[in-house]
Amino acid sequence: MPKMTGARFFADTLQAYGVSHVFFMPGIAKLALFEMDERTNIQRILTHGEKSAVYMADGYARACGRPGICMAQTVGTSNLAAGLRDPYLGCSPVIAITGGTDPKTHYRNVYQEVEDLSAFDPVTKFNVRVEHVERYPDLLREAFRVATSGTPGPVHLELMGQGGQLTDFAEGDLEVIVDEATTRVPAYRPEPEPGSIQEAARLLGAAKKPIIVAGGGVRASGAGAELVELAEKLSIPIATALNAKDTVPADHPLSVGVVGVYSRETANRAVLDSDLVFFVGSKTGGQVTNHWKLPRIGTPVIQLDINPEELGRNYPLKVAIMGDAKVSLRKLIEAADAATAPSRGEWTERAKTSVREWYKEFESLMNSDAVPIRPERICKELTDHLPSDALLVSDTGHAGMWTGGMVDLTEPDQGFIRCAGSLGWGLPAVLGAKCALPDRPVVLFTGDGGFWYHLAEVETAVRRKINAVILINNNSALSHGLQGLAKIAGGELQSKHEFIWHYNETDLAKVAESMGALGIRVEKPSEIDSALDQAFSADRPVVVDVATEVMAMAPLAIG
Repeated sequence: MPKMTGARFFADTLQAYGVSHVFFMPGIAKLALFEMDERTNIQRILTHGEKSAVYMADGYARACGRPGICMAQTVGTSNLAAGLRDPYLGCSPVIAITGGTDPKTHYRNVYQEVEDLSAFDPVTKFNVRVEHVERYPDLLREAFRVATSGTPGPVHLELMGQGGQLTDFAEGDLEVIVDEATTRVPAYRPEPEPGSIQEAARLLGAAKKPIIVAGGGVRASGAGAELVELAEKLSIPIATALNAKDTVPADHPLSVGVVGVYSRETANRAVLDSDLVFFVGSKTGGQVTNHWKLPRIGTPVIQLDINPEELGRNYPLKVAIMGDAKVSLRKLIEAADAATAPSRGEWTERAKTSVREWYKEFESLMNSDAVPIRPERICKELTDHLPSDALLVSDTGHAGMWTGGMVDLTEPDQGFIRCAGSLGWGLPAVLGAKCALPDRPVVLFTGDGGFWYHLAEVETAVRRKINAVILINNNSALSHGLQGLAKIAGGELQSKHEFIWHYNETDLAKVAESMGALGIRVEKPSEIDSALDQAFSADRPVVVDVATEVMAMAPLAIG
């Protein structure tokens, strides 16, 4: 067995596992970063903050399915832990590496040091110390295994020493062994119990108004084709969670759109009207169910999930299917008998009619020539100009509502990932996603409120030539909560109470230009299409700053 430093082992292992980028703040694993330069093809992306490093790793992981690596020294550990909230909520395979305490100096007031290992417990699947270089091989392999298996999620390794130097420079008899299954998601594909498949097929076949609700597990499993095939075989409409928006083409006749809080009304109504709901790869959480109002209480439910702990968590089940989504849906397709299913022409036609009526309702706003610009018009133009192989990244809040309900993905190679928690995730995440997909167009939809959080990462994009497109709905406000504030204030908020929701008007295109990016300011609806065309053809990072109507609110969820 070869003797090598922990730094060399770490660099060689990441290379062997197919990692192409690491995102970090300085002072961590210094020798390992040098080894990466000399021995590997791994790109080292220096960020402006620990949370940005996490969000970049998260965007990278969600875009390509391989674990994203983020790193920080001890003093930045708590910031890194805070950032892990998003990949934890988003079920993203992020591996966080930090410096840690040295037992020799415990209780001696070490500069900048506190005991913060426990801060990682709520936001990781696996949280351990590496205190001896000989433990590097098994614990690093376990980190990849845990991050990618079952429901994916973040893990944390704390390396002894403020910058991990005690494991970085230490030597040991270390061997790089790669578990190929755990280099990406899904690591393993457990098969369901045959009896549960047969009973689910029977119930799906017998229901008069069934609906499928697809969650992020469908996307993680790569099961979109199987989902559509089952729905087509049994004539079942499909609603998707935001995390599964790209698993069903928006123009498919059985698609009713995104369901839940950040949703389209057509999807919520379809779930409310159904007589059987089949949750596939969904945790049935508060967002996808609009705080457990969808489906109606008493509606029969089937649930398929790779994690047995999720089965029946929020709804009593008629059938629980434990297994990988792709494998399980294939078994269901084989077991389903379309010939014995009741005619569902009226049910599916009702869903189609609802979708057509929704487009008609919002047609005037989507084509509005109003100035300031309506966000619905941005969504319509983005739908029309999104390249056929583009990945759309969405921030949370209004950005999630606008993209979830108003932007259509109609091409099979178009993708979508979104913020699962913290506003401001979008800018770093789109850079990580672009690192994962350098040959595809990658575009962020965010607001000015979200963009301001990590504005400094525009410099990172320019410095490292990460040519993402950042599209900003700039209404000089944090407008997501305005409906609630207006209700409290007893009416319209325009020109009132602005100190709690309004920003100064800023030309963010000029700010981006000052950092070396291409900045495009859009103030008229007729300028949006040319701005997007220019952005997608540029050879550098682009910020498209669209001046919009501050009181334009995304439709609220029904149900």
